[in-house]
Amino acid sequence: MTDPVIEELERLGATFEVVPCDPDLADTAAFCAAYGYAAEDSANAIVVVGKNDPPVHVMCLVLADSRLDVNKVVRKRLGVRKCSFASAEQTVALTGMEIGGVTPFGTGDALPLWIDSRVMQREQVIIGGGGRDRKLLVPPATLAAHPRVEVVEGLAIAVDPAD
Repeated sequence: MTDPVIEELERLGATFEVVPCDPDLADTAAFCAAYGYAAEDSANAIVVVGKNDPPVHVMCLVLADSRLDVNKVVRKRLGVRKCSFASAEQTVALTGMEIGGVTPFGTGDALPLWIDSRVMQREQVIIGGGGRDRKLLVPPATLAAHPRVEVVEGLAIAVDPAD
């Protein structure tokens, strides 16, 4: 059986490490707590739907200690009046991946990737691995190798952990 995530990473010559995980612990907060990763070293891939005819989609990658600015930055960049987070069903349809395992790699040509600039400042980040049973540990250079990537300043807003 082929693995589109690993195939794309290998085709790109990217540096990555597969980190196995319990599928029940794949959601970011549970994963970080169970496996000892800090939220600022973990990034979430979030699919956004721009309400247009036809709809437009983008995948955004933001640090887990941040909140994607979907109503201002993403909406304006998509050039739509309204946008929202894709539902779990839409995410599976667009990426072939379940929430908790979504990664920018292996999605085909359908989705552009916007990465918050703060992600690119980390030494390495843990991201979804294409399934809930694994994550990928990658340096920013691997993310920069994505064929449809754009680094966006202010894509996400840092969240105070006390909030």
